[in-house]
Amino acid sequence: MAAVDTSLLPSRPTGAAASLAAAHAAEHPLKLYGGWFCPFVQRAWIVLVEKGIGHQYVEINPYHKAPEFLALNPRGLVPTLAVPPTEGRKETKPLYESSVVCEYLDEAYPEQGPRLLPVGDVYERARCRLWMDHVASRVVPGFYRLMQHTPEKAEGIDEVRRGFHEQLKAFVREMDEGGPWFLGDRFSLVDIMLAPWAKRLFLIDHYKPGGVGIPRKGERGGDEEVWARWDNWFDAIVDRQSVKDTWSDEGQYIEAYKRYAEDTTQSEVGKATRQGTSLP
Repeated sequence: MAAVDTSLLPSRPTGAAASLAAAHAAEHPLKLYGGWFCPFVQRAWIVLVEKGIGHQYVEINPYHKAPEFLALNPRGLVPTLAVPPTEGRKETKPLYESSVVCEYLDEAYPEQGPRLLPVGDVYERARCRLWMDHVASRVVPGFYRLMQHTPEKAEGIDEVRRGFHEQLKAFVREMDEGGPWFLGDRFSLVDIMLAPWAKRLFLIDHYKPGGVGIPRKGERGGDEEVWARWDNWFDAIVDRQSVKDTWSDEGQYIEAYKRYAEDTTQSEVGKATRQGTSLP
């Protein structure tokens, strides 16, 4: 769950994401409230696209949050999903936390689009959740520690980068060998959990000395096979249509994430990373 960073100038999606938002601007009982720059929002948006679920996308202005949005989620956090009434429930209800929103959409619309978690194999479904949690609790925090590293910090950037690599490699070692996805030829929520940050790795290359620093082919030592499998997954995920459809112009992200690179962002994720606490 991520707060809208109020240090950002009000903006709208651009590029492919602008087209997607415009196509889903009309009134609809199922609403996704989001911010174009937020990777947690992109998770939920990817699920909506993958499953072809009708919805209304509502961009949140960080300076002027609509009353109906704050009535759903007084903390003003995105993504927030407005879930329409059902036969047993007469009121619209909110859901937030991106992983919760994603699993809800997969379960609430089982006949629409592909199922994004295994249905018949209880163990495999649990294993997927285990590695979804690894992404949330290990890989994503590692991304922000690297993105927000500044020279005056006690821990050197090379050490932070090595820690990030170790969490990535642990994830990759659990992937099906055939690929390209975590489950092999089946795209799933495990892939979606990491997709937004995979797309944002270029920001580390842009802002940080040494960049992401994944070794080049032939220079990977004993990790050659692991990084080759990562390359297979990475190339597939950044080329996934749902990931591209929910992506704004890259220049917009460079501007938005400048505050992270300088470690001055006032988002809850940024503050938690700075304080060394768990992400919200």
